[in-house]
Amino acid sequence: MSNTPLKLINMDEVTTVPVKWLWKPYIPLGKITIIQGDPGEGKTTLALAVAAALSCGEMLPGDTEPREPMNIIYQTAEDGLADTIKPRLEAANADCSHILVIDESKEELSMNDERIEEAIKLTNAKLVILDPIQAYIGANVDMHRANEIRPVMAKLGRIAETYGCAVVLIGHMNKASGQKCAYRGLGSIDIPAVARSLLIVGKLKNDPSKRVMSHAKSSLAQNGQSLVFQINEHSGLEWCGTIDLTADQFLEDGGASVSKLESAKQFLLDILADGAKSQKEIQSAAEEMDFGNRTLKSAKTALGVKSIKVGEGWLWKLPEE
Repeated sequence: MSNTPLKLINMDEVTTVPVKWLWKPYIPLGKITIIQGDPGEGKTTLALAVAAALSCGEMLPGDTEPREPMNIIYQTAEDGLADTIKPRLEAANADCSHILVIDESKEELSMNDERIEEAIKLTNAKLVILDPIQAYIGANVDMHRANEIRPVMAKLGRIAETYGCAVVLIGHMNKASGQKCAYRGLGSIDIPAVARSLLIVGKLKNDPSKRVMSHAKSSLAQNGQSLVFQINEHSGLEWCGTIDLTADQFLEDGGASVSKLESAKQFLLDILADGAKSQKEIQSAAEEMDFGNRTLKSAKTALGVKSIKVGEGWLWKLPEE
């Protein structure tokens, strides 16, 4: 039972404010944006290209007004700073004096880490990039559990709003082709639910040398045009115009179709990868992924997932554990 005193807010007393944008309509200021895609599709290259342009005050596709150079905080758990990130930034002509990294040599960073807010205050950064989401959720947080992920995402959202800073999370997608792209991110659906903008990156089937960035969700404006880009080994990312495809359309066209059962099997492999989980928790997550109970049971049988009675409930675990 809550001991917090009741306080009502009268909407008549709330002052409306316009949405502010880092890159309209793709990345709002003061909010969380997710860039999501399969490994190797160009998510990190895209994020670095955007950071490079913003560090120099350059215009991005669709911009109508110039901007001042800004500070950016970029955190990566997958690539080396010296041999990968710095060369990519230099290839993109970034002003590296405006791009900063929180030192993780003594302690790894997480979304709950107070150093994120401290760094934003100290540098007046207008963009924070965390790449990938899974690495920064926190060691004690299960990204498949809604009750654990919600407070983490809510805290990050409050920091973004307090300092008018855009937070961009880079996420991998699961292999559940045939699902709507908003449901294909790893972890709980609460992760994309908190984001005000969800961008999908993938290859074009008829021209794999080109990638597409497309809106899967835009809560603060109409979906932006789907942008085409290609990655040049020497000059980095090159913008190639727009294309009339939705995120679901180009993902469906760009990948092989996978049956509902195969998607459910991959879902179980993902959620049980870190160890046994309660049946109730798995069923709840499966509902979020739009898997029916019959499909889930068929996937469980096909994989040989074991059920273990614990108290009044059941645990599911992979057979090799």
